[in-house]
Amino acid sequence: MVTSKIVARLNETDVREFTLSNGILTVNILEYGATIHNIFYKGADCVCGYDSAVEYFVGDSYQGATVGRYANRIGGAGFEIDGKKYTLDINDRDVNCLHGGETSIAKSVLSGKAVGENAVEFTHFSKDGESGFPANVEFSVVFELENGTLRLRYKATPDAKTHLNFTNHAYFNLGMENNEDIMITVKADFMTPVDKNLIPTGELLDVTATDFDLRKPTRVGDAVKSSNPLIVEAKGIDHNFVLGDKKEYKKDVATLSAPNGISVSCSTDLPGIQIYTASWLDEPNGKNGKPLCQYAGVCLETQFFPDSPNKPSFPSTLVGANEIFTTVTEYTFKG
Repeated sequence: MVTSKIVARLNETDVREFTLSNGILTVNILEYGATIHNIFYKGADCVCGYDSAVEYFVGDSYQGATVGRYANRIGGAGFEIDGKKYTLDINDRDVNCLHGGETSIAKSVLSGKAVGENAVEFTHFSKDGESGFPANVEFSVVFELENGTLRLRYKATPDAKTHLNFTNHAYFNLGMENNEDIMITVKADFMTPVDKNLIPTGELLDVTATDFDLRKPTRVGDAVKSSNPLIVEAKGIDHNFVLGDKKEYKKDVATLSAPNGISVSCSTDLPGIQIYTASWLDEPNGKNGKPLCQYAGVCLETQFFPDSPNKPSFPSTLVGANEIFTTVTEYTFKG
């Protein structure tokens, strides 16, 4: 079942919230940023965020948002295509472009509509030159429920060559007050080490015998307190894990399991996943009037690798003129 209602107004535009419900999951999604507001499973809201829609307009941690044109970081806030340099918004560490810059999908009001009994589609037109990115881009993301699974289907078509990379930035807490007790598993043999600005060096690091080896269930609170210099610099896990070298569907690449018995597993056709343990989160007003604190949630951001436009050895994010780009990610709840 799909319902909607107007919940706010931004720049003289009504913002609606759509509700998907199938008796197992109930998901609320805002037109602002195609943002996941709530995921209710067995009576628990399994994501962090804010109480009201208006608070998402001013929050700066991308709570539940769909991000792009380019999710994650682009080092030096620029890249070249066919010898032409493009300069992007700098909005991270005074040197990087993060999550598509100031005109990110996460900061835009999309147009939503029901497209099935348990699905809603959000569309957006991104103009050539926004935040420095080339090409006009027609974008859509469909959220749909099937049993205990929330599926996200992304589609984008540029009218000229450009780099594209989309993800969702939900902070999963599985209804827990203390997220550090959640267990995390990531089926990745390698990760991409980063420099002091959290930009990949271009290497692939074998996680064996390191604190990035999350192939067996690991307590989040233990993972973030590692003495590994990369984890210390990021104040926790804020790194890309390598799922493969090409786009192909991979099941249950990452799983979070809470002591309350609820778990969520992530499946995707993308080659990477950014695990972010909310290391930098510090906002006074989250849901139920409680602050959003460090380690309050864990993001499972399926993606191409950060800074791929500047790393020829990484899977390419370059999409040609009128080429249709598609990808799918699924979050399955159990327990």
